[in-house]
Amino acid sequence: CMLWDVETGTLVDRFDDHSGDVMSVSHSPTDPNLFVSGACDSIAKLWDIRNTRCVKSFPGHTSDINAIQFFPSGNAFGTGSDDASCRLFDIRAHKELKTYTEQKILCGITSVAFSVSGRYLFAGYDDFNCYVWDTLKGRQLASLVGHDNRVSCLGVPSDGMAVCTGSWDSFLKIWA
Repeated sequence: CMLWDVETGTLVDRFDDHSGDVMSVSHSPTDPNLFVSGACDSIAKLWDIRNTRCVKSFPGHTSDINAIQFFPSGNAFGTGSDDASCRLFDIRAHKELKTYTEQKILCGITSVAFSVSGRYLFAGYDDFNCYVWDTLKGRQLASLVGHDNRVSCLGVPSDGMAVCTGSWDSFLKIWA
C-alpha cells in the first residue's frame, strides 16, 4: 500500500508487509489514522499511518482477500475472499468474530459492504448474485438475483435506504 499526496502527486509513505498483491483497502470511519487492507496472501492487516507498520495481522482466510470494509462503528471490519467466505474481525480483541458461508455457495466474493447499522453484510459473488448476511446470527437472509455476470462492486448510501450492485454484465442495479 502507498500513501500519496494528491496535491503534489508525490509518494508520502509505503506500507510493505503483505506478501501478495493488495486487492482492497478501507479507511476507518472513526480514526483518520487507521486503515485495513486485504491481499492475495490471504491475510487482512490493520495499519496506522503514523508509523507505517502493520498494527495487527488477521489470518483466517485460505485464499485471496478481494474485498475489505470497515464496520460502521470502526471497531471491526469485514472481508470477502476467493475461499467463498466472508469474515468479521474485531480490531479491539484482535480476533475473528464470525464466518459467513453457505455449503451451496462455492465461488469467490468480489465486494462487501455493511448496512448503516452494521446488522447486515452485503457480499457480491462470482455466481452473479449478492447475498445478504445477518452479522449477528451468521445466517444468509436473502439473495439479490438479477445480474448476468459476476457482481464486481456494491455500495450502500449514507441514508441506508438501498444497496447498489455493479456487474460485469455492464449494469448497475439498485435494490430498495
